[in-house]
Amino acid sequence: MSQQSLPFSPDEFRWLQLQQQGLLKKVAANQTAVVVQALGYVQIDSIHVVQRAHHHVLFNRVRDYQPARLDRLMAEKQIFEYWSHAAAYLPIEDFRYSLHKKQQLAAGKKHWFERDDAQMQFVRQRIRDEGPLKAADFEKSGSKSGPWWDWQPHKKALEQLFMQGELMVVGRDKFQKVFDLTERVMPTAQDWTAPTDQEMAAHLIERYLKSHGFGSTAQISYLRAGLKSALQQELHKQCEEGRLHAFVYGKQTYYMPHDLDLPPRKPHKVHLLNPFDNLVIQRQRLADWFGFDYQIEVYVPAEKRKIGYYSLPILFGADFVGQVDVKADRSRGVLLLQHLSLHDSVRLSDKLARELAVALTDYAKFNGCTGIELVQATQAVRAWFDAAVATSLADSLEQHN
Repeated sequence: MSQQSLPFSPDEFRWLQLQQQGLLKKVAANQTAVVVQALGYVQIDSIHVVQRAHHHVLFNRVRDYQPARLDRLMAEKQIFEYWSHAAAYLPIEDFRYSLHKKQQLAAGKKHWFERDDAQMQFVRQRIRDEGPLKAADFEKSGSKSGPWWDWQPHKKALEQLFMQGELMVVGRDKFQKVFDLTERVMPTAQDWTAPTDQEMAAHLIERYLKSHGFGSTAQISYLRAGLKSALQQELHKQCEEGRLHAFVYGKQTYYMPHDLDLPPRKPHKVHLLNPFDNLVIQRQRLADWFGFDYQIEVYVPAEKRKIGYYSLPILFGADFVGQVDVKADRSRGVLLLQHLSLHDSVRLSDKLARELAVALTDYAKFNGCTGIELVQATQAVRAWFDAAVATSLADSLEQHN
């Protein structure tokens, strides 16, 4: 397998990623399922200081996106909930590929905790008899001890049955998963043949390259260590067949389809990305290609945080220019910019000010806020914000309100 020199410039590769990630042009609301399919997954997260992660990811790619859209897609069985590298919404076309992990767990591979067959049988039977149930529908029992102290036995059983494929999520009630028997949820025409390792490897390659344009073996097999050998074999095979070509960037070998075209350059816009956005979730890739060292500080003790609890990466054109820690003060209807931090090298231009104002206004509206308040920034950034951003913000907010 021969390796080629870099086929595009690093800057062109950055724009290519934005194209594949659906960030260069929003689609109509009725194309939301198409966006999920193009991305491969949309990560689900429970943090609610602002609108939840899965909705934010879609908001950045779908015009006039409303959170109820996901509920509708679940009800219509266009998407389903399972585990990707984390809890996620997945395109229904990928259901068969979820069986690879499910059957391993059903065969005895350990998940997060020991199986409790008696509790699993109890939970399974109640759902069979009563219909869809959530964890809160079961009596609390058991003692609080150990790392799973807040997970009662019935909740562990529900999750085990879900992860090994006997249960599916049919919706959420106040963010609690509602489970039903898979046999009652899935269409009878669904393919229930679990993929082989090689089929699974081919699927992961197709999905990753569709959503990112190019990737290394480690990136394509992200958190799927057991498939790395099959992936390497499949990548080599597709290169030999002329379907992919390999190139080296930095110390990594990357693979990309032969027929991938560069996108036309778009005017520079600002995107406020979610910490769990598909573009930023692989931090090393983000650092290698965008020179952006990003860490979500939700899990960092308050006194050690540099930016803040829930900081959004700020993308301007194809460059990351900083972060903004956000919180929706819902009682006042105000989006708080707890800390706006821009890189020292960033030119504080009027163009950036205008585009940031538009992005902040749209994001405030998405969070049900009619006002925006800057809490913390350096003296230089605050002066620029007050002089340039605030004027555009006032105009944008007035138009929205």
